[in-house]
Amino acid sequence: MKHITITLITVFITAFGVAQNTNTFFKASDTFFKAYVKDGKVNYKAIKKNTAELDEILASTNSITVAKSDANTYQAYWINIYNLSVIKGIVNNYPVKSPLDINGFFDKTKHTVGGKKITLNDIEHKLLRGQFNDARFHFVLVCAGLGCPPIIPEAYMPNTLDKQLDRQTRIALNNDEFIKVNAKKKRVELSEIMKWYKEDFTQSGNEIDFINKYREEKIAAKSKISYYPYNWKLNQTK
Repeated sequence: MKHITITLITVFITAFGVAQNTNTFFKASDTFFKAYVKDGKVNYKAIKKNTAELDEILASTNSITVAKSDANTYQAYWINIYNLSVIKGIVNNYPVKSPLDINGFFDKTKHTVGGKKITLNDIEHKLLRGQFNDARFHFVLVCAGLGCPPIIPEAYMPNTLDKQLDRQTRIALNNDEFIKVNAKKKRVELSEIMKWYKEDFTQSGNEIDFINKYREEKIAAKSKISYYPYNWKLNQTK
């Protein structure tokens, strides 16, 4: 009985410690995004002058383990880590005009985060898309290019994650610059995101079916689909 009691106390303390650590991470991330993100763009120049805050936030993740079974916390945790790591990768090479100007930015550069040494592609494809079937990830993982849906001045939080995912998906799919519709000619130009990850958007129909779930002004079902070139220019503040 004594052994059971001690075990339960240990489990409680461990769980409490993890919760405290994740709460600290989410709050620090939220403060950081509020300070350096505005109108969907990042003030890389200001961050470059003093990287300590960003470095500390990312380093803190190495003492946190989040179980995949706690889906909202896990997803919010890794979405924030991805966006912070993208910023870190840009700042390490700033000034730069595009993330593509940095060799191996997505697939070779490894970030020491979450107790792992991992690339941005691994976070997106293995830890998020590979574990959860949710196309909305594409509207919150921000690649540092202007063609990507906009980064937001707040952290993704476990208790509001679903609303945040939904909101950002709706913002993108109702943006005439992101979804370019020519109703008269029944044509629609889509972001190449929807070409590269077509399988994510066509599980219950085609791309238009997915878009219309979130779009206020519906697109004609038989519209001809094409894709406009992706804008890889850096999403930096002026």
